[in-house]
Amino acid sequence: IEIVQKIINIKNFQSYLEIGTFKDELFAKIICKKKIGVDPYSGGNMRMSSDDFFLQNNEKFDLVFIDGLHHYNQVIKDINSSLKVLNSKGIILIHDCLPKSLDAQAIPRTEAAWNGDIWKAFVSKRVLDDLDCYTCYADEGIGVIIKRPNRNPLNLKINNFKKMKYLDYYKNYKSYMNIIEFDGLINIL
Repeated sequence: IEIVQKIINIKNFQSYLEIGTFKDELFAKIICKKKIGVDPYSGGNMRMSSDDFFLQNNEKFDLVFIDGLHHYNQVIKDINSSLKVLNSKGIILIHDCLPKSLDAQAIPRTEAAWNGDIWKAFVSKRVLDDLDCYTCYADEGIGVIIKRPNRNPLNLKINNFKKMKYLDYYKNYKSYMNIIEFDGLINIL
């Protein structure tokens, strides 16, 4: 809550989109002029899947927070769709990017504390030249995607990021995820 609100305040953002609101733990507490929360089951103010929302949406947003279905295929779709509706100086945040164990990132879900394989989707964006990506070391890892030249591109030649293994992540997570502390993130914003 503190991280999202501080970014909104510092950047003077006027519009906020949250994908996956669940029980409104975050959405209800965020203060922003325009805010939309999308979830097929609970919370937010739009009862539908993120796919359906993006198909019918015509609005742009300053900040998008993705915390929907924690499967690589869905997260990639949510990131790509969010990039299309992001204002030019906007930011995408992705929750649960730092799994602490093999089970925490397993698909299908095997335990209560679960990140899914979101990290793979994030790594796939780290290799691009036109997106600057960081992972804030807070709250299970908050991925940050900024539409601007990549200041620290990840040199990784992979054809299918979905097939990456947890062992790859475990050995290389600091470089893969481009980890930054919250104060460092605020400085680069």
